[in-house]
Amino acid sequence: MPEKNSVKKQQNIVTHPFGPVYDRNSKVLVLGTLPSERSREAGFYYAHPTNQFWRLIAAVCGCDVPRTVDEKKRLLLGHGIALWDVFSSASIHRSSDGSIRRSDARGCDVTWLGETQIRAIFVNGKKALDGYNWFLRGQTGLDAVCLPSSSAANAGRSLKQKLAEWMIIKTYL
Repeated sequence: MPEKNSVKKQQNIVTHPFGPVYDRNSKVLVLGTLPSERSREAGFYYAHPTNQFWRLIAAVCGCDVPRTVDEKKRLLLGHGIALWDVFSSASIHRSSDGSIRRSDARGCDVTWLGETQIRAIFVNGKKALDGYNWFLRGQTGLDAVCLPSSSAANAGRSLKQKLAEWMIIKTYL
């Protein structure tokens, strides 16, 4: 008889449901891992209300926090920021980046970078850095700067502490 605590967490293969946000004026690229369950339901990036991504980006750009998808796209593109993820698919438990393994993950296509002016790449957390180094670094030829994760699961740092590191993005805009 199995022990009560030996229940295996169910992993599901998730395929990235939407494309990158960029235009020819994009100067920096911010890469996450894979959209969360809430983001997949909403059809856009960082939709969970506890994720601090939009507060961080708005503060970096000196703007109000966007509410709608259109406002979010305007904020990004209006400041030369492209947004995408490192994984095109991966086995993941719920929205836990920590459950993503290289063995069943696939990297996103970044050939569109040639249509932009991107000169700096930032990753949102350590798992995004892992994915970038596994799949995309060889394609871009650029090192990525690892920023503290905007996820609520990264409770070890306050918003103010995270923002101090995220402000480096402003240097490249």
